[in-house]
Amino acid sequence: MRSVLVTGGTGFIGRALCRHLLDRDCRLTVLTRDTRQSGLMENSAVRYVSGLDEIPAESAIDSIVNLAGQSLNSGRWTPSLKEKFVSSRVDTTDAVVAWAGRRPEPPSVLVSASAIGWYGHRGDTALNESSDARGGYSHRLCERWEQSACAGEAIGMRVVRLRIGIVLERDGGPLPELLPAFRIGAGGPLGTGEQYWSWIHRGDLVRLFEFAMDEWALNGAVNATAPGPVRQKEFARTLADILHRPAVIPLPGSIARLMLGEFADELLLNGQRVLPEKALQHGFEFAYPRLPDALAAILRR
Repeated sequence: MRSVLVTGGTGFIGRALCRHLLDRDCRLTVLTRDTRQSGLMENSAVRYVSGLDEIPAESAIDSIVNLAGQSLNSGRWTPSLKEKFVSSRVDTTDAVVAWAGRRPEPPSVLVSASAIGWYGHRGDTALNESSDARGGYSHRLCERWEQSACAGEAIGMRVVRLRIGIVLERDGGPLPELLPAFRIGAGGPLGTGEQYWSWIHRGDLVRLFEFAMDEWALNGAVNATAPGPVRQKEFARTLADILHRPAVIPLPGSIARLMLGEFADELLLNGQRVLPEKALQHGFEFAYPRLPDALAAILRR
């Protein structure tokens, strides 16, 4: 039975991943700030800890999945909140790697979350894992996060850095905020609508985390996005079509910036056209490679 340490296991992605791993007969140790609000059903195969020192040295951990990090959708990006984005990711990753290095036998693999913001704002350029980056806050945040994870290689762990795109599901990501307007026919493109949104169905993302743990030839940066990125105006039109509503009322970029500040520019009004080249090369099969199928599966469930 595989034993997995999961940080951030009570969040939007972490909850789904933990349930998936339990279905695969894994034994989980979940690091969470509040063990009383775990968000997972009671299960004898789950142990909740609020600190890494609570894990006994003799308790074997085969793999680590590192998802910890303050949500980027936590309000207007003030300097103090931006520092929390960094510290919640970098400090936790540093602590996890240091803890693994003190173990009698370090875990064999660390699958650490990152984001496609690493690439910066790249317009229509098709990006794979060998593409370079442009500067900006999102890149600097992800770069520091990934550097912390890479330190695990020095103690013998295989390190996979999943650069995650826009995650689609009903209970998190952008859909809960978009759906009310679209359901009443008041939805439409954000800004020009020409920016690319590189997305992934949460179910595929969860499976990709498991795949990264299992596929021993896979390491380094891996794009966690579906093979079919779309322009934001196509995303809006597809969402409206599935809901049988129009998508003709745009949200001007100036209004989005006024409402959301830097968050709008970094994550909504600019984008990246990201392709999951390494995942496909290593044999990963997406259940939802196309946006209409992904949204239909979510909204018609």
